Amino acid sequence: QVCAQLCRRPCYCPWVPPRCPRGSPLVLDGCGCCKICARRLGEPCDFLHVCDQSQGLVCDYSSASAGTGGTCNFEDDEEGCEVNGRLYRDGEVFQPSCKIQCHCLDGGFNCIPLCQEDVRLPTPDCPYPRRVEIPGKCCPEWICEAQDQHLLRDARTVSPLLRPPCQEWGTAWSACSATCGLGFATRVSNQNRYCRLETQRRLCVLRPCPAPPAAFPAVS
Repeated sequence: QVCAQLCRRPCYCPWVPPRCPRGSPLVLDGCGCCKICARRLGEPCDFLHVCDQSQGLVCDYSSASAGTGGTCNFEDDEEGCEVNGRLYRDGEVFQPSCKIQCHCLDGGFNCIPLCQEDVRLPTPDCPYPRRVEIPGKCCPEWICEAQDQHLLRDARTVSPLLRPPCQEWGTAWSACSATCGLGFATRVSNQNRYCRLETQRRLCVLRPCPAPPAAFPAVS
């Protein structure tokens, strides 16, 4: 009887279908008459305003009082995740972008990066490494910049109008390379004029080396 009251024949629908938010497809209402925006996880629903079945959602009346509507929930009461308007089931692995991979778990999600976050230090064969975006590739890659290009870029960097703030970073100094006498200690730091990671050295002396033993005099 309620269905007969709600579902009128013939159908009277607006000429222009509604504009749905991202992740909510156009579907037929509960009467199979007019197109409406499917309700998403956690949104109110009733006989007319149906949930998005493509995401495994049904109208859950378990916590609703008599005469009121329900709430869109997973059919098996499974917890899920909603990311950028799209729903994922509990345990599902997905990639919101090519750079990260996520795992839906217990109503939340954990993500790990798919691009390496390595640091390339200057070397003799590549004194000016720089990380750039490559057209057609997801992850940025390291390239070896020519010296003239590097000098031009450094000139822009040190300009008082264009110089960005530099957050200092560096490792601890290593142990001295020599157990006695003059040696070297090294570290990786960006505390320099260009705020660029580089290997730095400094002299160190742990203790003086003992004098060599005197040679025995020759026996005549």
